[in-house]
Amino acid sequence: MLKETFIELLKKYTDNDRLKNELWTEIEKNYSSKKRHYHTLQHLDNLFSQLTDVKGEIQNWETILFTLFYHDIIYNSIKSDNEEKSAKLAEKRMKQTSVSKEKIELCKKQILATKSHIESTDSDTNYFTDADLSILGQSWETYSLYYKNVRKEYSIYPSLVYNPGRKKVLNHFLSMDRIFKTDFFYNKFEIQAKRNLQQEIESL
Repeated sequence: MLKETFIELLKKYTDNDRLKNELWTEIEKNYSSKKRHYHTLQHLDNLFSQLTDVKGEIQNWETILFTLFYHDIIYNSIKSDNEEKSAKLAEKRMKQTSVSKEKIELCKKQILATKSHIESTDSDTNYFTDADLSILGQSWETYSLYYKNVRKEYSIYPSLVYNPGRKKVLNHFLSMDRIFKTDFFYNKFEIQAKRNLQQEIESL
């Protein structure tokens, strides 16, 4: 489904079949890295499902799709510039397929927004960052698998280092008036997300 969606998206911008397949292969390879346990193709699949539910609210669906495929294409748990590098690679690839400058700039902004998840003046960006955080509001069973997979991605760090850092992130979300910026995702996930975050803190 993801591959078909990506290829269909690119058809609107290039008729170079070899390029389409090369770009998909790059995405598939990066998200399938053995070092990844959460930031995987399954994450993209869940994100696509969440965004499809609000497709009617999205102003620029094609840009959102580019953002989806590229927002975590570069991911190294010991680096702090993953979003910047992902945005840069997205720009490079979108230029190769003749995507408009406006869409490229919006895509880059949406990717960079996943670094802080603060509210944007652009509603599409808010829908995207909310969908990116939707895992927080899933059932405890699903959430447990998520946070254990995140821990695996940071396995280089001992618990003495990891746990305080993780608690800081979790408390940051709990201190927000609203984790989810859009009413749709707020109503769907907010209560469960706060329960999950609190329960994970108690387990650390």
